[in-house]
Amino acid sequence: MSRDHDAMGRSLVAVTGLGVVTSLGRGVADNWAALTAGRSGIHAITRFPTEGLRTRIAGTVDFIAADPMVAPMLSERFAEAAADEAVAQAGISGDFPGALFMAVPPVEIEWPQRQALAEAAAPNGDVTYADLLRAAGSRRFDDWHDLFIFGTVADRIADRFGTKGSPISLSTACSSGATAIQLGVEAIRRGEVEAALCIGTDGSVNPESLIRFSLLSALSTQNDPPEAASKPFAKNRDGFVMGEGAAALVLESVASARARGARILGYVLGCGEKGDGFHRTRSSPDGAPIIAAIRAAIDDAGLHPDQIDTVNAHGTGTPENDKMEAMGCLAVLGERMRSVPISSNKSMIGHTLTAAGAVEAAFSLLTIAHGRVPPTLNYAVPDPAIPLDVVTAARDVPVRTVLSNSFGFGGQNTCLIFGAEPVR
Repeated sequence: MSRDHDAMGRSLVAVTGLGVVTSLGRGVADNWAALTAGRSGIHAITRFPTEGLRTRIAGTVDFIAADPMVAPMLSERFAEAAADEAVAQAGISGDFPGALFMAVPPVEIEWPQRQALAEAAAPNGDVTYADLLRAAGSRRFDDWHDLFIFGTVADRIADRFGTKGSPISLSTACSSGATAIQLGVEAIRRGEVEAALCIGTDGSVNPESLIRFSLLSALSTQNDPPEAASKPFAKNRDGFVMGEGAAALVLESVASARARGARILGYVLGCGEKGDGFHRTRSSPDGAPIIAAIRAAIDDAGLHPDQIDTVNAHGTGTPENDKMEAMGCLAVLGERMRSVPISSNKSMIGHTLTAAGAVEAAFSLLTIAHGRVPPTLNYAVPDPAIPLDVVTAARDVPVRTVLSNSFGFGGQNTCLIFGAEPVR
């Protein structure tokens, strides 16, 4: 069998570049240092007034210039910064020699723009639909056509990096970043491309998003101190904390990476997904879709559950998600799961939503590279119903494989397996 193919005859997929932006900092080095030190990036929101809001904290990225009230603009800036780092690390100059797969938030006109449109349509009130159409067609709002159309962010990133073919924009809720990686892996395995730039990005921390998630009872309301709010797997968890940022991975066929002498950072060994559609926020009570996604990823990697060294948890800190994730991991890995290190970086950066699967993929690869599992903050009150080995201080252990879970609202579940070496 060729050294460039797995046991199923598919092209092995290597990772040759990583880029990360979160509230912990810009770049892989700063993020990894903060993450393993257990430093939180969650803080009080300062970019807009929070009086009257139940949740007033988030893991916002405040050091990259963009209009903080326009999510597509923030998402583009974060993606560009992460991709710049990943492509540079991969040693690629000029146009990117492959396709772009990009996870981006659902796009709609936000409240400041809606207000401006309404005021332009009827300054004295009594706005009609005809007034809105007329105002939207005026020269003043021409730029909105590009800014608030789904896919525009990917178009701009594709132009910036010279990727091949039509850029793919996708949104599968909180599993979106992992889905982008899965699509890149599948394209390389099918032989359609030799390389893929896979990005997850999200800049959605704004009043409207906070209100919407609050109405779903999904957000933590423990605002003080902010860094103690996100409590994955703890008994006193009360919801997730919003975060934002981006991560980019350069994927290549092993043959391509070797041919150009690229440094291989790790491998994407397996991908598994399963949707259930049980409820708009809740998981199926029997855990079947989560179990199926985990099993599919392990099977796709050609591994046995006993070969998983650590789990990078979805770990949102909501009562529902953490319970169902624990159930799924225990069902697949069995009693051994009680001693497999598991950690959730959302305790430090918050839930980066569309970007989460990609950010956590980068952290999974760094875990392998450094042999160090990052901690989960705020695990002071263990939940006896979740009998897992939750890592509370950075732990140095040999790591050859990582299971990284991403479970999205609406039952969109995607799991990835990363490895230090290929499985043949």
